[in-house]
Amino acid sequence: MSFDGRLLTGVSVFLAVADAGNFAKAADVLGVTPSGISRAIGRLETRMGVRLFDRTPRSVALTEEGRLFRLQALPLVAGLEEAAAIAAGSAAAVAGRLRVSIDPWFARMVLAPQLPRLTEKYPDLKIDLMTTNARDDMMSGFDVAVRFGSTNAGSLIARKLLDIRVITCAAPAYLEKFGEPARPEDIQGYEVILFRDPETGRAFPWEFHRGSEVVSAKVDGKIIFDDPSAAIAACIAGQGIFQSLEIGLDPWLKSGGLRQILNDWSDEHYPLYAYHPARHLPPAKVRAFLDFVQQIAKEKARDDRDVGHFPRI
Repeated sequence: MSFDGRLLTGVSVFLAVADAGNFAKAADVLGVTPSGISRAIGRLETRMGVRLFDRTPRSVALTEEGRLFRLQALPLVAGLEEAAAIAAGSAAAVAGRLRVSIDPWFARMVLAPQLPRLTEKYPDLKIDLMTTNARDDMMSGFDVAVRFGSTNAGSLIARKLLDIRVITCAAPAYLEKFGEPARPEDIQGYEVILFRDPETGRAFPWEFHRGSEVVSAKVDGKIIFDDPSAAIAACIAGQGIFQSLEIGLDPWLKSGGLRQILNDWSDEHYPLYAYHPARHLPPAKVRAFLDFVQQIAKEKARDDRDVGHFPRI
């Protein structure tokens, strides 16, 4: 098979469709019409002599031949894009619109207060933020996604930004009324605030980690949240004991609105990941954003660890 530019274009369109799951979404990403996408895929299939997609009115799915071709094409196209970016000098151009899908808690407590640092450094960068902790189709229409929890990256590139401590806390008034648990096993006798795992739809189980020792606790709570801001507000109001990511809690730990308990059992960590499509060398704006987010996350985590040494109020 001889090489020409049309083949490379067809391969790029193929990868876009494989990532998006249908012609319409791929057309939006590439800025062309769905009919143009369909024609490009048809020409590529004819040229290769194989069917790459099984088509339905609503979606397309890779055939076995298409799956194998995608695995071979991804690193080749990524290498070409990287070479073109270096040759064109685009690595230095942090500009344009960056579309980010980001966890609401991280956006509110970590990213938003630091955004002036990013926009001052890159005045030609425009950021479109959507806050959600949903994981299904999280890259649809976005350049970057930021989520807490396990990767399940699929065809995406996952970059771990941080491991964040899980701490157990309660309002001082609640502890004065019901007493403070001395051991993880004591939690069973207390009202707790549950938090829904966005991946499973069920409440997160409670564990306590001390070095390599792990204790699972049987807990019961009247309320389950999927928004950490609401859960923390309920905790401050005295609803019960809450297990939370440490990052972002410093305002309430400093003011005494919350008190950390079972401090010796706070060695559990929860990861924060950023995701971007695997088939592209990340554009300069994506690389700049990822570096910035990792930097501010580490700064915030360090500050919050310092707060953990405050005396009890």
